[in-house]
Amino acid sequence: MNGATTIQERLKDLRLNKGLKLEELAEQTGISKSALGSYEKDDYKEINHGNLILLADFYGVSLDYLFCRTENRAEINTPLRELHLSDEMVALLKSGRINNRLLCELATHKDFIKFLADIEIYVDGIATMQIQNLNALVDTVRHEIIERYRPGEDDPHLKVLQAAHISDDEYFSHMVLDDLNLIIRDIREAHKKDSESAPQTTVADELKENLEAVENFKAAGMKSSLSFTASSLVSTIKICQMKNFAGSFVFSKSQRKWERLSARGKNGKEKPLLHGLLASM
Repeated sequence: MNGATTIQERLKDLRLNKGLKLEELAEQTGISKSALGSYEKDDYKEINHGNLILLADFYGVSLDYLFCRTENRAEINTPLRELHLSDEMVALLKSGRINNRLLCELATHKDFIKFLADIEIYVDGIATMQIQNLNALVDTVRHEIIERYRPGEDDPHLKVLQAAHISDDEYFSHMVLDDLNLIIRDIREAHKKDSESAPQTTVADELKENLEAVENFKAAGMKSSLSFTASSLVSTIKICQMKNFAGSFVFSKSQRKWERLSARGKNGKEKPLLHGLLASM
């Protein structure tokens, strides 16, 4: 997830959230368009303090928010007791162990209240009695059919009534999961354009391309091509190891492939090229 981390980004986000162009903002604040444009440039450092105060007042935010010292635009100094948070929750939020921004997006999603309501109904057992009553009604009808018509055990109508039993555990687990999936999909869609999103080409894809290139090598000019691809492969393996993508597996599989290729050298005397490269890792 990507959020504003500089004054320049904050100023631009605030302007865009209001749907204003630089010309319109200049008219409403009295600050020149050129100055406003320069304030939003990443490499611009000298921002007039008076204009910062003016812009903070215009947008209705604190200077701390502009300086990225807080994520709160309006509720700047809300007393902790008003939030009704436990000591454990406060400690968790301060620990840095979770993504507080993502938690805020979850909690402020339009369907989060329904999500919590469904959890509360299940946890407090509010619907348990009603579900049990429904199951009892189904059982009564089933026994009445058995007594009156004596159907066989494989009778389809009895099978339907048997399947009509509701498990509150299964029912609410599906309901809560559906609620959560909807919220997560919306948040993921909102962050698709973030610069921190996963790249289109993965490390596995790059490694696969390297290995396929090896398979297609011809005898002519093999040594120079082998050297280039070996270097690329070693770099990829290092990335795998840093990312914990089964580095040992990649290493062993790749080394065997390169040893077979290097054994095709002149008179079988050429030293495997990858040995020296791998030794330097």
